[in-house]
Amino acid sequence: MRRPSENWERLVRATLDREVLRHGGQGHGRRPSGISSAVPPSLTRETNIDLILQAADEIQVEDPNVARILCEQAYSMAHNLDPNSDGRGVLQFKTGLMSVIKQKLAKRDGARIDRNRDVERLWEFYQLYKRRHRVDDIEREEQRWRESGTSGAFSANLGDLELRSSEMKKVFATLRALVEVMEALSKDAAPDGVGRLIMEELRRIKRSDATLSAELTPYNIVPLEAPSLTNPIASFPEVRGAISAIKYTEHFPRLPADFEISALRHVDMFDLLEYVFGFQKDNIRNQRENVVLSIANSQSRLGVTGETDPKIDEKAITEVFLKVLGNYIKWCKYLRIRLVWNSLEAINRERKLFLVSLYFLIWGEAANVRFLPECICYIFHHMARELDAKLDRGEATFADSCMGENGSVSFLDQIISPIYETIKAEAARNNEGKAAHSAWRNYDDFNEYFWSPSCFELGWPLKRDSSFLMEPKKKRTGKSTFVEHRTYLHLYRSFHRMWIFLVVMFQGLTIIAFYGGDINLDTFKSVLSVGPTYAIMNGIESFLDVMLTFGAYSTARAMAISRLVIRFFWFGLSSVFVTFLYVKVLEERNKPTSESTYFRIYILVLGVYAGLRIVFATLLKFPVFHALSEISDQSFFQFFKWIYQERYFVGRGLYERTTDYLRYVLFWLVIFACKFTFAYFLQIKPLVNPTKIIVHLPSLTYAWHDLISKNNNNFLTVASLWAPVVSIYLMDIHIWYTLLSAIVGGVMGARARLGEIRSLEMVHKRFESFPEAFSKNLVSSQTKRLPINTQSSQVSQDSNKTYAAIFSPFWNEIIKSLREEDFISNREMDLLSMPSNTGSLRLVQWPLFLLSSKILLAIDLALDCKDTQQDLWNRICRDEYMAYAVQECFYSIEKILHSLVDGEGRLWVERIFREISNSMLDGSLVITLSLKKLPLVLSRFTALTGLLTRNETPDLAKGAAKAVYDLYEVVTHDLLSPDLREQLDTWHILQRARNEGRLFSRIEWPKDAEIKEQVKRLHLLLTVKDSAANIPKNLEARRRLEFFTNSLFMDMPTAKPISEMMPFCVFTPYYSETVLYSSSELRVENEDGISILFYLQKIFPDEWDNFLERIGRGDSDNAELQENFPDSLDLRFWASYRGQTLARTVRGMMYYRRALMLQSFLENRSLREDGYSQANIITTQGFELSREARAQADLKFTYVVSCQIYGQQKQRRAPEAVDIALLMQRNEALRVAFIHMEESSAVKKEYYSKLVKADVNGKDQEIYSIKLPGDPKLGEGKPENQNHAIIFTRGDAIQTIDMNQDNYLEEAMKMRNLLEEFRANHGIRPPTILGVREHVFTGSVSSLAWFMSNQETSFVTLGQRVLAYPLKVRMHYGHPDVFDRIFHITRGGISKASRVINISEDIYAGFNSTLRQGNITHHEYIQVGKGRDVGLNQIALFEGKVAGGNGEQVLSRDVYRLGQLFDFFRMLSFYFTTVGFYVCTMMTVLTVYIFLYGRAYLAFSGLDRAINREAKILGNASLEAVLNTQFLVQIGVFTAVPMIVGFILELGLLQAVFSFITMQLQLCSVFFTFSLGTRTHYFGRTILHGGAKYRATGRGFVVRHIKFADNYRLYSRSHFVKALEVALLLIVYIAYGYTTGGAVSFILLTLSSWFLVISWLFAPYIFNPSGFEWQKTVEDFDDWISWLLYKGGVGVKGELSWESWWEEEQMHIQTLRGRILETILTLRFFLFQYGIVYKLQLTGKSTSLAIYGFSWIVLAGIVMIFKIFTFSPKKSTNFHLMIRFMQGVTSLGLVAALCLVVAFTNLSITDLFSCILAYIPTGWAILCLAITWKRVVRSLGLWDSVREFARTYDAGMGVIIFVPIVVLSWFPFVSTFQSRLLFNQAFSRGLEISLILAGNKANVEA
Repeated sequence: MRRPSENWERLVRATLDREVLRHGGQGHGRRPSGISSAVPPSLTRETNIDLILQAADEIQVEDPNVARILCEQAYSMAHNLDPNSDGRGVLQFKTGLMSVIKQKLAKRDGARIDRNRDVERLWEFYQLYKRRHRVDDIEREEQRWRESGTSGAFSANLGDLELRSSEMKKVFATLRALVEVMEALSKDAAPDGVGRLIMEELRRIKRSDATLSAELTPYNIVPLEAPSLTNPIASFPEVRGAISAIKYTEHFPRLPADFEISALRHVDMFDLLEYVFGFQKDNIRNQRENVVLSIANSQSRLGVTGETDPKIDEKAITEVFLKVLGNYIKWCKYLRIRLVWNSLEAINRERKLFLVSLYFLIWGEAANVRFLPECICYIFHHMARELDAKLDRGEATFADSCMGENGSVSFLDQIISPIYETIKAEAARNNEGKAAHSAWRNYDDFNEYFWSPSCFELGWPLKRDSSFLMEPKKKRTGKSTFVEHRTYLHLYRSFHRMWIFLVVMFQGLTIIAFYGGDINLDTFKSVLSVGPTYAIMNGIESFLDVMLTFGAYSTARAMAISRLVIRFFWFGLSSVFVTFLYVKVLEERNKPTSESTYFRIYILVLGVYAGLRIVFATLLKFPVFHALSEISDQSFFQFFKWIYQERYFVGRGLYERTTDYLRYVLFWLVIFACKFTFAYFLQIKPLVNPTKIIVHLPSLTYAWHDLISKNNNNFLTVASLWAPVVSIYLMDIHIWYTLLSAIVGGVMGARARLGEIRSLEMVHKRFESFPEAFSKNLVSSQTKRLPINTQSSQVSQDSNKTYAAIFSPFWNEIIKSLREEDFISNREMDLLSMPSNTGSLRLVQWPLFLLSSKILLAIDLALDCKDTQQDLWNRICRDEYMAYAVQECFYSIEKILHSLVDGEGRLWVERIFREISNSMLDGSLVITLSLKKLPLVLSRFTALTGLLTRNETPDLAKGAAKAVYDLYEVVTHDLLSPDLREQLDTWHILQRARNEGRLFSRIEWPKDAEIKEQVKRLHLLLTVKDSAANIPKNLEARRRLEFFTNSLFMDMPTAKPISEMMPFCVFTPYYSETVLYSSSELRVENEDGISILFYLQKIFPDEWDNFLERIGRGDSDNAELQENFPDSLDLRFWASYRGQTLARTVRGMMYYRRALMLQSFLENRSLREDGYSQANIITTQGFELSREARAQADLKFTYVVSCQIYGQQKQRRAPEAVDIALLMQRNEALRVAFIHMEESSAVKKEYYSKLVKADVNGKDQEIYSIKLPGDPKLGEGKPENQNHAIIFTRGDAIQTIDMNQDNYLEEAMKMRNLLEEFRANHGIRPPTILGVREHVFTGSVSSLAWFMSNQETSFVTLGQRVLAYPLKVRMHYGHPDVFDRIFHITRGGISKASRVINISEDIYAGFNSTLRQGNITHHEYIQVGKGRDVGLNQIALFEGKVAGGNGEQVLSRDVYRLGQLFDFFRMLSFYFTTVGFYVCTMMTVLTVYIFLYGRAYLAFSGLDRAINREAKILGNASLEAVLNTQFLVQIGVFTAVPMIVGFILELGLLQAVFSFITMQLQLCSVFFTFSLGTRTHYFGRTILHGGAKYRATGRGFVVRHIKFADNYRLYSRSHFVKALEVALLLIVYIAYGYTTGGAVSFILLTLSSWFLVISWLFAPYIFNPSGFEWQKTVEDFDDWISWLLYKGGVGVKGELSWESWWEEEQMHIQTLRGRILETILTLRFFLFQYGIVYKLQLTGKSTSLAIYGFSWIVLAGIVMIFKIFTFSPKKSTNFHLMIRFMQGVTSLGLVAALCLVVAFTNLSITDLFSCILAYIPTGWAILCLAITWKRVVRSLGLWDSVREFARTYDAGMGVIIFVPIVVLSWFPFVSTFQSRLLFNQAFSRGLEISLILAGNKANVEA
């Protein structure tokens, strides 16, 4: 029986193992080793306990005693570090470790171990371990290598290091642990024994400085702290040169002797900067590597010298210097202050490097201050001056600015922390985004403080009492010159030139129309009325400038305020003056004898003003004149220029090349021509005569009590006609823009050769041209070895062969990647792969999928041949690939037979082929050979190749020899002509060999790789009978190959060698999304019985089969796969690669590294001095293991994933942390940055920005840890997540990738071409952002996903193509754009982070880049994959987020400045492609309201009938112009044009038509109309009330049913309420309106409005899986009722209770301004009651106002009755019976009263329904007002009644929507039809969605 202590030990060990398996085993490729994985983080910060325990686990099998010694030492260290076990998890760890030690101490025989000999055992094992792993030999090799300075000194012994680098690192890690433990134990050892030996060894290790420490010192890319044997990157000449360039020299100040510097590297500039300014050590290490890589890469572009001591060119250093300090130089020029240096020529290279290093160190430690680029310029300016002073001294001293009170020096504490604390205090005032923007300073306000010379009042060192650093409540610096007040007026203020232009043109066209189109002096004078309009509207804009700057007057620059005041008075006075002049002109016109004096003055004034405007516009928009205006110092000129356009630090010089300017001007002139022609002839002119007649009609009879229009020329009638026209006039320019941009984009796409290869058939036809196109575009000059002269056919053939040899390794890697991704099968991979084309075969060998079955077809032609040889060959050549196949077959057979046989057999082969060749030359082949026997010969040869494809055995060798002899017999006696046969039979050499049995008695089995490849290929060529026309079968594989091959013919920059390409980094922000699906997530079933795995198997059946084939489990079921650990991991990755997971993104982005390694390997960028042979160019065997290729790739590419809460995830052992660690293990170049929080005390928290990678044991290895001044999340989370990690990025470019994206190997090969665009000519400025095409890979999931995919694809291709060129207004829209890294990190980063205002953080990077004189381009020869939302709710949330973000953009300073500073035409482009798109969307919906309310007014007032009766003029002629346009706009036909053009361009006309019709049949118009409502609601609400926020959409597979209540909550206020309002208007129009055309006219005019109502009400249920399934409908009703009636309470979420949801829905109304606006908007609902009461039969024809008053009394009575019926007896139990009695009496009284009123008055049943129609909107209006003025209503004690009133309304709305769903659910075929409608795309790929939704697995499996 076991002792209790033993049981306890077993339990502890088992628990630890279980923890390890649970938290590590799911993700790791191997089982984590023992207890080392359970070390608490608090113990690993200061000790290497985890490494010691890891070593113990590694050597447990070799020597358990030594493992026990290591465990004991680890326990001792843990106990010393935390004796009381206070840290989290320390007690459990120590308990478990002690248990493990006790087990190790007890031997199997029960004897105890003598612990006194532990040191000796450890020493003996150490010596043995070193000998076993040849550590001393490796150290000697390394020493020789370091002394030689080049890797050419590597011996052959180190050649296998490429394969053993990870094993070597493990060895060194174990040795390091052994050394550390030996050092600790040696203190107690005898000094004359083993202790002495250990001390000598320790001294030797420290002296040798090298291998042991170097291999284990953490580093990112370049091992700068210690030289590494396994990473040759530091041996590259350019890197060595860069390291040498920053070395410390004797003329620098001396560093103190006690300053700690690593003995493994040389002292450099960064050590001085660290000492002087107190930068953090890890910041120093991080930026040292950053600067070294920047200089090295700059040098590599100039050319790399192979010298022993390479030097960096001055040009390379100057290039880096100017780029890094470019913004600082501009800042100094703007503020007119002196630069730190006198001139560029005056400073030497060391000073340049010092300044660059200083800037990067400031930036690297600036944390949130990085969002203030000019603040960093200010800090740099002063610190650079301090540095200059220090450099001139003999000894280094601390900088005064960074010294604390205690004498310590810290840049973070003294410089960054005070600024950060101020920003943090201001951010706290935003009240989680609910406070007004004007109430607090955002990042832009802080930064713009440094745009004024007054910023120097901040002083240096920083004055802590400066107004800039004041707390918010004190007298601090306020807003800058811009205040983000929440109002629609920003739209006018930012884009006033556009509104003025549209109004002036409308005024002019209307005047011309009213004058009958006659252009005479009278008309001209009337048209000149646009002058006052123009002046007044400019005056309004200047007034808005003054008004909307309120809140910044106390702190804004005096010059900026002066400009506002001057402009206000100037435009105010000018508008008065111009109006006065025009009034005088009108007076003159009415006097026939006038001399027109005022008219001449007026013309002169307008002419002079227009001339000045044109002059200034020319000077500011054309480059030549702009340069002159910049250098002009005339104060008079500068004053007017300043008045004309505000001078900001940003936004200067927003002009384009003259040709580019003229292009987008022409674009807009075409639009204007179309728009104004349409507006004049179809909108304005048809309404002129009706307007004139209505205005002059005699007194009309009004059906109600008219208050305004009756005595004002029927004013409201005219307004109701013109209002929709004006509304459409203001927004239809967007339709014209959409049309023209579609046409221009289509033409540009066609010119760019997009869509040339759009089918597999085209890939087949044009494959011949791919190698040459690939070689010319995607292969650098180092890889190419092309012949110079290509005149002769032979040289041309050799050239094609060379192209094919270059192309084949790349093509084969692409095919291999498709196989690894399971898009193709093994057979397809064999058929698609291309031979190396490097053998002796003279012709190009093409992939077998082009040649399959061609030989068999050729034989059929030969069998049917009755003509000459030439005729036969001509027929074969009609199919060029058949000709290739025949030629290759002939030459391959000759070569294979020649290699198989020797002696007489070889003579026979040579004789046969010589005879055949001669007969071909003579044209007598059909005579020489009996072509009828070819099938027989083919069968014999196929039998031979079938044997040769297998491994050699004696039996197979005999069989092969017999097969050759059989072939000889058939060829000699059947195939050859009788004459030739006789000659061969009588050939005595052959005859003798045959008689002696030597002929073909043995063969030489193929051993040469080339022959083996040919045999295998020939066998497939002869045996594949099926046509490969449909290979690959997978649609995604086809699409990728089609796009890739098409892109080879598109214009792109030439590829540079890898060593010369621009380095880049990929950057992905991540929060807590799915990293990798767990086994449980794949298995768990939803309510329909569907698991993710089951769903994926049905969606991707071919990929599932390919996956099973790849892992060799073709017949396994899911359970078996999940039980086997390696298969389970493969399964998890397979599923994750088909979702929107981080794993998919990481795999895609790591293709960049793979592509670079492949390209570098083939270029043979070797560290050796020797040349390279042809063979080295084409082989790719082992390229991923090449040290040089990997090092070169790492020099050019880094990938940082910013996992914001990875540290917290690790602490709570979340599965995401395990999966992220697994991704790091599988991808050695992957780096993970995260924010780590430490609680240094109960109150104080410390934050660190950390970068980690996987070490040799698969654990996280910390590379850098940089302390932050505080919590970095002060604003929006994502940009601050990016900002904290951006310091770890490298290179000159940075690609921003979201974690729902993917990439492909073939696209990664084009990245170096794309990066060359930064140096290409794209206008007056070099590009700063390169836009990249996206492919939405989620389009196949459902019809909704397809709609979204097509919409998105249209924008990211055709839309952005036109935005970039010719319009020059493309911005950054998120995702895969490539930034100029240095440009952006020195100008505020790649996004903005202020709370709420920057909710759409990505686009602000584009705004910022453009304002700072950047240039944004778009390129479509490369694409990146992207996932999109696939369910309607996901899509709605996403669109809501984007629309809300655009609402915030309207208020932003960036949009204001771009709107003001762009030239007029570029401003139009900018407006209609950003916020203007949402304004026009909103106006589309408003047009419907305006039209219907206008019709309701005419119907209620009776004027439509009265006017028709009086004057028969309101026929279709006047209204069609209004209504038909509105109809077209609403249906959205024009907005679909870009999508159609995109389809035509890339799919072809027929496919485009088919796709468009399919989309219409799948109700895409319903979806797009519904999206219209989503965008309108969120955009409008955001500008009115705010509330824009990040909305998590989820990125899963949406096939589950959404409950009715969920949909109701999400869409009730955004869609349902608005749809029912439109429906009420339409019902009113039906009931009381009048149309001359009757029902047909009514249907025509209101069809689109009814379509909108139906779309908004029922789209959520039409697109809801199982939305019309009866059982689901019943469940939904029960759920909805329980939600509606649940009372809720404190803490109850809106998902559970109607009351909680209702309260949440009111949260957006916060401000008095918002309440007033809501009140004004609500008043429209009272129109219904006012109009309907005068239409009742009860009221007759009376129009007395008393009738309306009486209707309110009735309403009050109804409310009282409602109150009686809803009164809760629970609140008054004493009156329970009385309440019930009153309710009963009231019921009877109500029925009796109704009967009496109907019987004795004119009230009819129709009137009762009319009253309901009247009171429903009124009740809703009262409800809205009560909610708006909630505090007042609550104080009156009416809030409970309001709530019940609201519940009744929601119940009623729910019933209206639910009833049609119930009716349709009765019919089973409706549900089937809906499933087909939703999942048609999946059906086309074999998905039986009905089975999926039912969860009927048994049927599927059966």
